[in-house]
Amino acid sequence: MNKYTVINQFNKMEIIPYIRVGTAYFKLVKAPTISGHTNEFLVSWNIHTIRDDHGKDYLSEIPKYDGFTCIPNHFNFRKEYLKFYNTYHELSNSPKEGSVENSLKFLQHIFREHYELGLDYLQLLYTKPIQTLPILCLVSRKRSTGKSTFLKWIKEIFENNATFLTNDSFGSQFNADWANKLLIAVDEVLFNKEELTERIKYLSTANVNKLEAKGKDKREVEFFGKFILCSNNEDSFIKIDARETRFWVRKIPEIQEENTSFLLDLISEIPAFMHFLKTRKLSSKNKTRMWFTAEQIKTKALIRLVQNNKNRVEKEIASIFLSTMEKFELDQLDFCPVDVLAALNRTRVKTDLTHIRRILKTEWKLKSQSNSLKYQKLVLLTDGDIVQTDAIGRYFTISKDFIASNFDELMTD
Repeated sequence: MNKYTVINQFNKMEIIPYIRVGTAYFKLVKAPTISGHTNEFLVSWNIHTIRDDHGKDYLSEIPKYDGFTCIPNHFNFRKEYLKFYNTYHELSNSPKEGSVENSLKFLQHIFREHYELGLDYLQLLYTKPIQTLPILCLVSRKRSTGKSTFLKWIKEIFENNATFLTNDSFGSQFNADWANKLLIAVDEVLFNKEELTERIKYLSTANVNKLEAKGKDKREVEFFGKFILCSNNEDSFIKIDARETRFWVRKIPEIQEENTSFLLDLISEIPAFMHFLKTRKLSSKNKTRMWFTAEQIKTKALIRLVQNNKNRVEKEIASIFLSTMEKFELDQLDFCPVDVLAALNRTRVKTDLTHIRRILKTEWKLKSQSNSLKYQKLVLLTDGDIVQTDAIGRYFTISKDFIASNFDELMTD
């Protein structure tokens, strides 16, 4: 008999469902779900209730720990580390050789040209759970794409180490239900508040987080969570800029032939898929803190999202610059902020010099000349025509390539 079991009144071996952490008692309960599975979690339990139910001698058999920790491991799992109770959940499935035909077919649908990188992503989740990974975003305006099926499948693989959140629950100050999870999935996401965007960007690369539960003090915990976002709002589910490297945005096509039992087929392959991930050789090498480089996971869906997030002033400035360069057949253009303000005043877009300087220096990362020099100043006339005149100033320089790569919706070729 070990410390997790006890002989009950019927002289039978009984697993002890309780633990004592510090001076507090908890019971490990299994709540049934609609799908027929169970979710395991710890519930605070009263010592007097345990004594009434099992007798006072039972208390001495309950495993005792000094505190909680959360250490993910899918191969050599341990429930205890140095007298600390590990709240990470051991996976119920074990790797077993078999067919993964449906799993690979589904991942080809989800990741398309990034198929091998998609396999790497899942393999890293399984074999290197503390590795920082990009925020995976699955987007599509269409229905029946498989986005929700992907989330459900991932949940079945990683079980209680994955959780689903709503926009509101992610924005809540209380995060005890997800702060120790490997995967945090947000379905139908629409982060229209700046603080939500900044929060997920910070957490995607953080290794610590403040865990906060109702009625309890905040405490710092190690954080290794990875985020998966799903949305029908392809171009506006989150606000990010062109320099952002943490998002892997994939537009998911519609499934042509719907199979109502496909999720069950995927679930049946989980042991074989685990074996596949465990034995497969990674196709990519660790090149950044998020494993993949920005170029590796760059997609047209990401570019559209970034461009849609550019404000109207940015787009109008870029349009004026491009028109000037095309008229005078220039590869680059010199200008001063006051030139831009004067040109914008001829349009319906109104702003000020402070905003323009912030766009040039902060958003576009441009630098002005250290001294006043001669340059060709652009002037937008009342009839819409553009001319250039001699001027002197501490001008900025922008290239046509910069506009092409950041505002490709303006390019007509």
